[in-house]
Amino acid sequence: MSNLIKIKNSSFSPEKLKTMLYDMMVIRSFEETLKKLYQQGKIHGTMHLCIGQEATAVGACVPLTKEDKITSTHRGHGHSIAKGTDVKKMMAELLGKETGYCKGKGGSMHIADLDIGNLGANGIVAAGLPLGTGAALTSKMKDLGYVVLCFFGDGASNEGAFHESLNLASVWKLPVIFFCENNLYGMSGWIKEMTNIENIADRGAAYGIQSETINGNEILKVVEATERAVERARNGEGPSLIEAHTYRWEGHSRSDARKYRTRDEEKEWKKQRDPIALFKEQLIEENIITEEEFIELGNRVQAEMDEAVEFAESSKAPDLETLTTDIYA
Repeated sequence: MSNLIKIKNSSFSPEKLKTMLYDMMVIRSFEETLKKLYQQGKIHGTMHLCIGQEATAVGACVPLTKEDKITSTHRGHGHSIAKGTDVKKMMAELLGKETGYCKGKGGSMHIADLDIGNLGANGIVAAGLPLGTGAALTSKMKDLGYVVLCFFGDGASNEGAFHESLNLASVWKLPVIFFCENNLYGMSGWIKEMTNIENIADRGAAYGIQSETINGNEILKVVEATERAVERARNGEGPSLIEAHTYRWEGHSRSDARKYRTRDEEKEWKKQRDPIALFKEQLIEENIITEEEFIELGNRVQAEMDEAVEFAESSKAPDLETLTTDIYA
């Protein structure tokens, strides 16, 4: 606990801090619920879970307004929830119901909500980077004032789209934050076998971009780094690159047996660096929350999940006649 940012030094109210904890708990509960529904055969195809990465999603979105935008990845449930996307409509989408965000035809990797600035998840590695850069260019050219935060993974930093996006964003001083969730594995590839640099944030220097590497499992460090980047963007100082070290507890997708890493490594991250447990302990230590209040938060989260599942399961599946409607190519 000694290395954590002291809450007394932060500007957040106790209620705001509890909301951050609650939002992380919602993300984990949502995905734990998806796992059960998948095992019951109620979710088809595959999905990519972000359990263990809740602090990066919530922490990065705290400094953003509703008007600010995010782009996401194939592992985007947490990003969507942190930006304010409706959990019931997300659940319905995963269960293939017409009340979902894509009327049940898009699934896990295509959830977007333009009303709250969520420009969408994406099944193509690194594709959110040029999309976010383009949205930031729009904001600057039309003087719209919003900031764009692009989530991407460590594997995406080896794609050409990453380098092109950072270069253009720097040259044009765009209000965009490139936020790398470095969970150590691009699919089954260990980062040390894929990238011959110590930190992905080091690449920002090549494009003249302010960059930093942080502990992505400590939510207040994530919030502080993103606040600095948002301030630079709003002041017209151009883009920032944040690399947040974190860890996905599950496999790359539901078909991944995780043979490329050890169970001891997984246990160490779960036991020592669980972002929810770390923040909960911190809030208790600094008398922001009690153990009883934490249990009550858990009950509220469970009730929200139960309501979401009931909504999704009671919703109608799309008619076969609509199979080719709303399809673009």
